[in-house]
Amino acid sequence: MTSPDLRHHGDVDAAPGLADFAVNVRVPHPPDWLRERLAAALGELGRYPSKPAEERARETVARRHGRSPDEVLLLNGAAEGFALLPKLAPRRAAIVHPGFTEPEVAFRDAGIPVEHVLLDGDFRLREVRSDADLIVIGNPTNPTSVLHEAAALKALPGRLVVDEAFMDAVPGEPESLAHDPDVLVLRSLTKTWGLAGLRAGYLLGDPETLRRLAHGRPHWPVGSLTLEAITACCEPFALEESARFAREAQQHAAYASEQLQDLVVVAPNGPFLLIRAPKGARQALRDKGIAVRRCDTFPGLDDTYLRVAIRPPEEFAVFVDALRVVMEELA
Repeated sequence: MTSPDLRHHGDVDAAPGLADFAVNVRVPHPPDWLRERLAAALGELGRYPSKPAEERARETVARRHGRSPDEVLLLNGAAEGFALLPKLAPRRAAIVHPGFTEPEVAFRDAGIPVEHVLLDGDFRLREVRSDADLIVIGNPTNPTSVLHEAAALKALPGRLVVDEAFMDAVPGEPESLAHDPDVLVLRSLTKTWGLAGLRAGYLLGDPETLRRLAHGRPHWPVGSLTLEAITACCEPFALEESARFAREAQQHAAYASEQLQDLVVVAPNGPFLLIRAPKGARQALRDKGIAVRRCDTFPGLDDTYLRVAIRPPEEFAVFVDALRVVMEELA
């Protein structure tokens, strides 16, 4: 039986009426141009998703990463990709923690033994010894916001699965393995483009592995609106926009780190940062109308850690002011 804490995510912390620093979605809704694309696709809802629309989406993703279309598996969000991983039937799966917990949920629910590879200190990869035949890691890692070097990832033992859900928030994506045919890479489009309610993502990997993962999926596994979203968000115009957003996010992260100073555990590389605060800080912030992500649900962390979504400086100042009051109250 999976621990219910492993199914805890930031949307649970972000109750209505609270200023949301718990969810890592960049914007509350898609930009106007993307909403117009999706609105135009509403006319397709009376028909089943078409093969040409699916092929167009796969081809667009493939061009974006320099891959072939048969190396792309379209998904209803990256979370669906984690749910498919047990089809690879590893003898033992290793999860690098602290990290996103959905892969562990999927393996445990499938009866596959799970091993924790726990990082500490600055949460960066060092030598990893494991007899697992499959290993899953996030890059940048949620919730630590650490960006691991591609060479260090490639040195990990066993078959490698990399969760790159937040890689498009890293300018230039220097440590991405999305181009590597020997690695299974998951990508999400929901964070950057405000599509959490639609679910849109994809897997990159060798064709045989993707066929194995796709086996048993229902007919028309991805809906028409998701196909249109994937296509739109991987076209050149969107990639230029995404690159600009990543540069802005880097500036916002530097500002956030400067404001929080000694509370920041490691310099953030994603659109969120990990801080340490006194026990009770999360509830105290909540009482002041501020939602942050609890981190004691991540293996390797306790309730003194908090994950905070990075927002533009004028928005982030609301969190900083509230935290300063809380720190004084708990001192």
